[in-house]
This record gives sequence, C-alpha cells and structure tokens, in this order.
Amino acid sequence: MKKILCINYSQSGQLHEIMDNVVSPLQEYEIDRIKIEPKEGFDFPWKTNNFYDPMPETVLEEPNELKPIEFKEEKYDLILLGYQPWFLSPSMPAAALLQNEEFKKRVNGTPVVTVIGARNMWLNAQKSVVDHIKDAGGKMVGNIAFVDRAQNWLSAISIVHWMMTGKKTRKWGIFPLPGVSQDDIEGSSKFGKLLSTCLKEDDFSDYQNQVIANDGLRIKTTILFIEGRAKKIFYIWAKGIKKKEEQGKNRKFWIRFFRFYLNFALFGVAPILLIVYSILIRPLTQSSIAKKKRHFAFLGMTAQNA
Repeated sequence: MKKILCINYSQSGQLHEIMDNVVSPLQEYEIDRIKIEPKEGFDFPWKTNNFYDPMPETVLEEPNELKPIEFKEEKYDLILLGYQPWFLSPSMPAAALLQNEEFKKRVNGTPVVTVIGARNMWLNAQKSVVDHIKDAGGKMVGNIAFVDRAQNWLSAISIVHWMMTGKKTRKWGIFPLPGVSQDDIEGSSKFGKLLSTCLKEDDFSDYQNQVIANDGLRIKTTILFIEGRAKKIFYIWAKGIKKKEEQGKNRKFWIRFFRFYLNFALFGVAPILLIVYSILIRPLTQSSIAKKKRHFAFLGMTAQNA
C-alpha cells in the first residue's frame, strides 16, 4: 500500500483544516498525519510587538527549534507539505522543518506537493521552499495556494484583526472575513481526489495543470508586481536589525521602526505605485507578465514549465 506523509504547522488551525480536507479522499492509502510544533510556541492571538518580532529571523530563514518529529516511515510515495508565508518567507516552523535532516531524508527522491495557506503573497516564499526541496533531492509535482480573495489593503486590515483578537470575524462588521474562505477550505478535498488518480497511475505530470484548471492557484498581476520588489527590502531590514542587535542596539526600537515603515509602505506608498504601474507599465509588459505568472505557477516543475 502506498504511503503518504501529510505534514504542516498551523498557528490558528486554518491550515490544519485545509490539509485534513485535501488528504480526506486518500484514506485508501497509509497516511502519516503530522502537525509540527515549535518547542517555544508562538502566541495566538498575537500581541502587536510579538507579531513583528520574528521578522528578521523569518526573512533570514534562521530555524527555530521544533518538538521531536516521529515519522512512521523511512520512505513515502508522496509528501504533502503545508506551510504559511510570514514576511514573504516560509514561516519559522516551516523553515525549521525544511532544514530538518530527518525530513530531508524523506524528501529525497519523493514527489512533493506544497499546500499554502496565505493572505495573498506567497511567490517569494514558494521560491525558497522549492529551493529547499530541490536541494534535498525532492521532486516538485504540484502546488496549491489558498489565499484571501479580498483586495490587498482590505485583507491586510482583516487579517490583523484576526491575528490580534483570535476571532475570524468581520472587523467592525464591515470588513471582509479574514483568511481563506470557508467555501475554499471545504472545497479543498477536490485536490486530494485529483491526487488519488495520480497515485494510482504513478503519474503526476499533469497534476499542476489540473490544480490550475480547478482554481487551485491564482496569481494577481498586482501581487506579482509588489512581490518583485518587497522581498529585497525585507532582507535589507532583516540584516539591518540583526546588525543593530549585535551592536547592542535596542531591538524593540528597530522592530517598531520596521512596523511603522511597513504600514506606511502598505497603505501609503503601495497604492500610488500600483496606480502608476497599472497606467504606464502594465499595458506595455503583458507578455512578460504572462511568462512570470507561468514561471511561478510551475515553480520547480521543470517538465511542465518547459
């Protein structure tokens, strides 16, 4: 009987629910369902200062320590890896898992499907995850990205409301519900049904095309534009804050400074840049945009992206 590893970290529980639904049609196989946990957990709901504090280590992918992981098998026929992006990078627990030697042994030579639970920006994080999988000898065969469907600034306000209160409700009763919609969560089992067929036929070559055809991955042009620039800025901030800390400077002050910068960039600078981009640049770069979208849609899946 074929063996499947379904593994992820979730702070709010949303990604646990998504992963459980994706794997639900695969019960005819042996499933090793693992929910990883850091040794020192992250608060949920977050406190404002704590929410921004992990940024430098997250962006620099410095892994935190995880509780021991007990794998049932030495080798699997498929790995379903779920993760969340934090600050355009894999979350700290996800980064720790990707650098875990026992996990890397099981990734080697194994088909991997990544399952993302995100607000809306996941492109840079996925590039990093794919690089880790490739370095471990894994075979990327699919990526499903579950995102908040609301507009960027609306979803930013909604997600902060959820993260700071622990309540997945409409802020002030007027903003969109935060996170992945319940319809998308409940409908995620269809991607498991598609995987079942691939497993029976030992052929994952068309899986990502099926994911896209079933609305399992959407790349907005505006998000593509923002992510193309933001990760470099985050990296500069992360390195700068770590350097200040090494020099004995007050880390909390610089984290607070980053927080103000991020909010100003998100709600002040980004809308203006997007207007200019949409009017002056986007109409002239449609072909380039299409190529970039396809590149990210099939990231790490070289045969399909040829």
